[in-house]
Amino acid sequence: MMDILLYNTKAKEKQILLPILHDHVRLYACGPTVYDRIHVGNARPLVVFDVLVRLLRAAFQKVTYVRNITDVDDKINARAAERGISISELCAQTIVSFHEDCRALNVSSPDIEPRATEHITQMVGMITALIEKGFAYEVEGHVLFAVEKMPDYGQLSGRSLDEMVAGARVEIAPYKTHPADFVLWKPSEAEIPGWDSPWGRGRPGWHIECSAMSADYLGAEFDIHAGGLDLVFPHHENEIAQSRCAHGTSQMAAFWVHNGYVTVEGEKMSKSLGNFTTVEEALKRHRGEVIRLSLVSAHYRAPFDFSDSALQQARTVLDKFYRAASIADRADIITDLTLLDTEFIAALADDMNTPLAISCLHRLAGEANKGELASARQLLSCASMLGLLTDKNWFASEVDDSKLALEIERAIEARNQARVSRDFAEADRIRDQLAEQGIKLLDGPEGTRWERV
Repeated sequence: MMDILLYNTKAKEKQILLPILHDHVRLYACGPTVYDRIHVGNARPLVVFDVLVRLLRAAFQKVTYVRNITDVDDKINARAAERGISISELCAQTIVSFHEDCRALNVSSPDIEPRATEHITQMVGMITALIEKGFAYEVEGHVLFAVEKMPDYGQLSGRSLDEMVAGARVEIAPYKTHPADFVLWKPSEAEIPGWDSPWGRGRPGWHIECSAMSADYLGAEFDIHAGGLDLVFPHHENEIAQSRCAHGTSQMAAFWVHNGYVTVEGEKMSKSLGNFTTVEEALKRHRGEVIRLSLVSAHYRAPFDFSDSALQQARTVLDKFYRAASIADRADIITDLTLLDTEFIAALADDMNTPLAISCLHRLAGEANKGELASARQLLSCASMLGLLTDKNWFASEVDDSKLALEIERAIEARNQARVSRDFAEADRIRDQLAEQGIKLLDGPEGTRWERV
């Protein structure tokens, strides 16, 4: 098996992934805060790390993938009040919508999907340990992490404390010992979620949630922590600080992997700027696989500019790949790295170089179009590593008129019966009649498909 290289934000270089536990990779990725539908920028890490997990599962004996759901947050409280519904109802609705968007983008479910509200006990335990070890303090019902007590605080972002205070969205409060001290626990008013604790009724800070959940399922030290570039500081920086200090470890995760921003005309897509497109909205105009291909068309660490032209290009590419792969049987799909196209796997193994991997798919498609069955099989297998070419009736789904689609399927069935009866004249008549309607029949090992011409 070839080495898998990943860019480690902590080390500022690509490094070989060597699991802490032999042949068992443990990975944690920050999931959604469920106050609203995700936008395309939120979808990028879901797709990127889905590709990473697919690669890891093919390369290692065991992978444990944890992706959390943040279901306690001030944004959730505000949105529920705005909509006039309960917080639990908002979270339930948003989680359902999130899973729908994931399925549409062919994002596989993680092995474990913990919810923050189900791990309050673990959070309280970790905060208690931080207080006992002198890394946190209680004041006015708040518990805060004392950043000055950790000598190498800032190792991930490479920022000094002064830079952090100047550039961060930190709450400057009179009860803080240092302006950069961050909240581990805060009081809750009667109308918002809260839990009993040694420091009174309250709720956890954002950062402690991921530290508690990752430790609960993956241990105090694990292999990969993943998330968007915008999480490096303060979220991931603070996770490292509180996790290391609570557990007495030299690291939280061996690798920190971050994806770049999705931009719109060069500006980061975000809800605060109002330049976002939800996945739900994008799916009304484009199929999930088109959106997925567009998101992996750029290297995951580089910005990706979201536009209709990028999506149209992705659609054209997928049409090409589906036509080329049609001569192969989906039963031929394999995940053994030693049996896949070597250049494709080498590209993915080198810090998930998806642009180079996609160029390999273009080569395989060209060979398949020349009748090379082996290349068509490899095209299907390699594409599956990217979560692509999964639609068995790609071209048929282009027809919006379900009645017409049903009529075509009935015609295909009649043609199949005619061929079985060796009435080839009738079979040809049906084929020609469909062709006059702009429908092309494609006979393959999986049966007859159709597409518009």
